[in-house]
Amino acid sequence: MTETKKYVRILKAKYASSWYADKIGEVFEVEREANLYTVRRGDESLTAIRKEDAELIVTEKRPAKVGERVLITDKYGTSGEYKDGDILTADLCIGHAITAKEVDLTIIFHSEYEVIVNNEVKNGEADEVERYDTAVENAREAIEELRLAAYAKGYEDARRELTATAPVEKTAQERRDEIVEQAKADINELKNRNFYEVPDADNFYNPYICTAEFIVNNQKRTVVALLRGANTSKVYARGIAKATPDDCFNVHIGKAIALHRALGLEVPDEYLNAPQPTEVLVGDVVRYVPTTGHVKEFTVGKIADGKAYDSDHPGLFAYLDAQNRYSLPCINPKTIDDSRTEVGE
Repeated sequence: MTETKKYVRILKAKYASSWYADKIGEVFEVEREANLYTVRRGDESLTAIRKEDAELIVTEKRPAKVGERVLITDKYGTSGEYKDGDILTADLCIGHAITAKEVDLTIIFHSEYEVIVNNEVKNGEADEVERYDTAVENAREAIEELRLAAYAKGYEDARRELTATAPVEKTAQERRDEIVEQAKADINELKNRNFYEVPDADNFYNPYICTAEFIVNNQKRTVVALLRGANTSKVYARGIAKATPDDCFNVHIGKAIALHRALGLEVPDEYLNAPQPTEVLVGDVVRYVPTTGHVKEFTVGKIADGKAYDSDHPGLFAYLDAQNRYSLPCINPKTIDDSRTEVGE
């Protein structure tokens, strides 16, 4: 039986901060498949791709038949007619090579490609060709419509300029909130059928099936992920995340970082360099300096009239603009922990 391999082609990126956001159309070989695709980047580090962001390509290593689609995986030479990751259609098979209808008069050796065998890609490509043929067929009718529309173009351009509004960029706080939600989702998406898989160095295709235990220390601002055998409770892998002194601690981001490290995956850059919070919200732990000059901390239970109230002592509060009101030594409340686990976030 011919051995199959799996690849994914990036179609989109749900999050602009994803490592593959600028790699739309590129193809990567799949190392593992669970709720996410695990692949190797150019630097050989393991990392993950969300399934909804990619197209799965299943291949066989054998000579192609006429009409079959092939994935270029090991291009020979430096000519620019095609490249690794291209999908082509065999239209002539000659000895140790093929030609492809998408590339004129170019010989492609069998060693350069793998044959695509899954219907997902074939149907997608067929649909694309069909859409193209339909567009060509209707082109003549469209030309007349375009000519008539051109007369109104000047008016429409002017109208759009007057009514168009520039796209609103997300604030640092919105970006951080998005990254926290992404981290929460990763905790589940890195599972395969409710468990985490830890590679066995002696048997790559039979990984250890594990559950995750997270040890959170808010004082030390650390999260440790322990991956224990589902049946043995033995720790097969561990990872740790620690917030730097200047960073706001977030348990969800910490769990995602620690879990990636325990699984041997590259930690997404957005987790390591998340924007700092710019707003004080209910459930945040804040640090501030009142007029006495003593550093104080509390968990925010309510925000009203420009004040953040202590959840444990509702009569105590700090002005959000304390430094402007009283100058030094007062320091405005600064969020040092926005996990908000006690308010159900």
